[in-house]
Amino acid sequence: MKAFGVVGHPIGHSRSPEIHGQFALQCKLDIDYLKFDVEPEKFDSFVSEFFANGGVGLNITVPFKEHAFRLSTPASEKVKLSKAVNTLYLNEIGELVGDNTDGPGLVKDLLNNDILLEQKRLLILGAGGAARGILPSIIEKSPASITIANRTIEKAEQLQQEFSHLQSIDVVGFEDVDGVDTEPYDVIINATSLGIQGETPNISPKAVKSSTCCYDLMYSSDDTAFVKWALDNKAQKAIDGLGMLVEQAAVSFEIWLGAIPDTRAIVDRIRRGE
Repeated sequence: MKAFGVVGHPIGHSRSPEIHGQFALQCKLDIDYLKFDVEPEKFDSFVSEFFANGGVGLNITVPFKEHAFRLSTPASEKVKLSKAVNTLYLNEIGELVGDNTDGPGLVKDLLNNDILLEQKRLLILGAGGAARGILPSIIEKSPASITIANRTIEKAEQLQQEFSHLQSIDVVGFEDVDGVDTEPYDVIINATSLGIQGETPNISPKAVKSSTCCYDLMYSSDDTAFVKWALDNKAQKAIDGLGMLVEQAAVSFEIWLGAIPDTRAIVDRIRRGE
């Protein structure tokens, strides 16, 4: 049986084994996919031992995505830009290769929900690893403009500088997002972790218009704090990140096994609480 897993610290909340198990059932494949809670100082040795013992693929989550990037050979220029890896595997010559499926997973779920980025005014909330991981895939879709808002503007300016050769990016503090001096945004993506505390970035509701689509990278069985905020402010759509979670997992699954699962069936099943 082929061995896979997800590595994080902590890892108890992860739904990856459930999702990949459903993928395997759909595709009639026999895999063993486990959760691994690894202490930070043991991450390198764990990865080495996992693949030395015949492991096929690992998903990487908090807090190891940047560490996994440094440990592996980037699979693409997009991964080099993101500087974060959530998928590891060995190539045909035994090199440890790192990929990032978060961006493709997000773009696919946006499309599933009829949210297009082409020529749209886009606001990204947050300038941490989550924002960095999705930026290359977002830029590929040629939005009309990208604004990154963050509590500390220096972090946003760092992303602005690193991605300037691909697209011009505006940066502001949360308190300066007002949608008045500029215009309300077409798409707003929350890439902060404030939802863990039930909070949202402190931006003006005037950033939202009746046709704005809001997307939260976080997911929950109930509406996330950002989804509630968007709905309260009359956004056209407000969606959490469950679909992205499933879609990015599907990209990893295809990389490892060459099989493409039916993601919508899995999202619907989880939404129903099954």
